[in-house]
Amino acid sequence: MAAGPGARRESSAVGVVLRLGLLGAVLGTARTAVYFREQCLDGGGWQKRWVSSESRPDLGTFRLSAGRFYGDPVRDRGLQTSENSKFYAISSRFKPFSNKGKTLVIQYTVKHEQKIDCGGGYIKIFSSDLDQKNLSGTSPYYIMFGPDICGSETKKVHVILNYKNKPHPIKKPIRCKVDGYTHLYTLIIRPDQTYEVKIDNEVAALGNLEDDLDFLPPRKINDPAVKKPSDWDDRAHIDDPNDIKPEVRAGTIFDNFLITDDEEYAEDFGDETWGETKDPEKEMNIRQAEEEQQRQRVTEEENFEQWFKKKQEGKRESQKDRIMKSPVEKEEF
Repeated sequence: MAAGPGARRESSAVGVVLRLGLLGAVLGTARTAVYFREQCLDGGGWQKRWVSSESRPDLGTFRLSAGRFYGDPVRDRGLQTSENSKFYAISSRFKPFSNKGKTLVIQYTVKHEQKIDCGGGYIKIFSSDLDQKNLSGTSPYYIMFGPDICGSETKKVHVILNYKNKPHPIKKPIRCKVDGYTHLYTLIIRPDQTYEVKIDNEVAALGNLEDDLDFLPPRKINDPAVKKPSDWDDRAHIDDPNDIKPEVRAGTIFDNFLITDDEEYAEDFGDETWGETKDPEKEMNIRQAEEEQQRQRVTEEENFEQWFKKKQEGKRESQKDRIMKSPVEKEEF
């Protein structure tokens, strides 16, 4: 099995499908299996582990960055979308594994520091036989999880599981974070069919998979006597010709990826990464905002002084003109 995160739109059309997959390692306690972990701490080394898709010619490129504000200049560096109005597709591989009879935890951080109007920041788990060079938004996946933002209506966390080659989304609405800071997203799927979604290590939703996802067919039986109207349109979605997709902007950062079978290990990992840099990140952003406001005040004061100086000079010139004209007028009189 392979995995992958995906940030779908970052401008008029930004599609990011980050496909995770690297080697699995046994870390933490003796019974903790860590199938994938990526923190981008080795500088340019990430480029050896991640493969950019070549499925279409207009794909954007990723870069390593901590963004404009951060809690730590090194620890907060992650994969950042770098070009507006682009689609994105990049992936990394790990050894196949099975979660049969085990808990599965998928966790990562994402930051929309540009406060996008339309963009996805979700991850996807794919089959290990996926061709990474041809990775795209249509590639079949096992699990899709993470935030999705588009306009004022869509601000949700996706939880979609593929069952019998059909995607089954969670029926519960889960609101994602939209404040521009780094946030930690965690999906837990247990052997007893229960699940849990956490944001910033706090429970945002929980329940039973069979209850909250439509795995089973509906209990109602279609009436064979009922027929569609002659003018019925079979399209599931019809585009609004007057609808305009929001702009929006590159700058989303993905980091601190983790796939494991240990809930406690994942929580500790989140506390040791996102937990230690989240407050300094906010402090830096607030400080930058205050400095920018101060610069704006100085600029406004300088502009006012220049305007006032020109106005005073204009008055003096006007007075000189009147003085020069006065003797002539008296003489003529």
